[in-house]
Amino acid sequence: MKNEILIAGSGFSGMWSAISAARAVSLAGREDDVNITIVSPSPNLHIRPRFYETAFDEMAPDIEPLLAAVGVKHLCGTVESVNTRNNDVVFKSSDGVSSAISYDRFILATGSQLCLPEIPGLKEHSFNIDQLHEAITLNNHLKGLASWESTVARNTVIVVGGGFTGIETALEIPQRLRAIFGDDSKLRVVIIEQSSEIGPTLGAGPRPLIQEAFTECGVEVMTSTGVKSISSDAVITDAGVYIPSNTVIWTGGPRAQSLAQHIEGEHDRFGRVCADQYLRAQGVESVFVTGDMAMVAADDKGNIAAMSCQHALSLGRVSGYNAAAELVGLPMHPYSQSKYVTCLDLGTWGAVYTEGWDREVCMQRKEAKELKQTINTQWIYPPEADRDAAFAVAAPDYVIVP
Repeated sequence: MKNEILIAGSGFSGMWSAISAARAVSLAGREDDVNITIVSPSPNLHIRPRFYETAFDEMAPDIEPLLAAVGVKHLCGTVESVNTRNNDVVFKSSDGVSSAISYDRFILATGSQLCLPEIPGLKEHSFNIDQLHEAITLNNHLKGLASWESTVARNTVIVVGGGFTGIETALEIPQRLRAIFGDDSKLRVVIIEQSSEIGPTLGAGPRPLIQEAFTECGVEVMTSTGVKSISSDAVITDAGVYIPSNTVIWTGGPRAQSLAQHIEGEHDRFGRVCADQYLRAQGVESVFVTGDMAMVAADDKGNIAAMSCQHALSLGRVSGYNAAAELVGLPMHPYSQSKYVTCLDLGTWGAVYTEGWDREVCMQRKEAKELKQTINTQWIYPPEADRDAAFAVAAPDYVIVP
């Protein structure tokens, strides 16, 4: 009987888990002994959009030809629950039929979801760009504002959350609105952050450049305050400040997708499953976790893998390889990602590129902007549907960094 490797999710970590597992099976010459199956609603890599990216038709590339080329089966549907004692899952197909699927090794790669706290009006009156369809909804709303009567609320956009996504979104808004309304419109863009500093997790290195970009692009910064309530035409802050606005964009932090709660053991404050250095869920022999689902050390200095595509790419390669390696007799490979970089888009100002967990600025403005565009339009996209080409970049120690 063949061994079964089952992967839930076809995002960055899920896709690379599948390719890396197939590579490991091939290296061992065991293609006839192992089945690899990936489960997701569709055979697409859904790339979480940044607000400055509007080529939406390119952000969900079809990976079915790639999976077929490396010998991976795709099932359209979702994993509804996981039973780690029986080594099986409840699978719900795209036509609504539920069934059980057994596995020898299971890789949880269903990613993260936007956290929406219980703020009055948040769910009803805000936008976000967490998923592709939500980014399209916001884009259509902004375009439609051109037909609205010009008011303070129409001309004001509020971005809630001063992290990576919030900063990039807020700095894209001015040029986007000028293109919609015309350069003479009285535009106001405000970014609100609860912490005392903008970009609280980005460190002190790039912060002066981020502030310079806000000033140059005309974005107002409000720190040390949150949002008390949201209506269709205004935001009220925790301090009681009333800001008229018909467009509120929520960029709060992500949380691990709820399927993580089906895995026994410790979870972190983001809901991620705590894993060992081989990405095995702690205390669960047959389950590996990866991408935004995994809480794991990135190095031996106390740094933890971030919930980012940069880490998901490497995590996927390692989890897929190790899940297969156990079954085909290859040595396990510990996860380690000591080099960490960030490249933050700053609108018309440019971008800032940093290296290391202390965010040392190495590149800025136009030069960094060109690198950012290369990363987003080339490096993170799937390889060609060619078995040898895919395997060549699927080793567990393969890393793409500048």
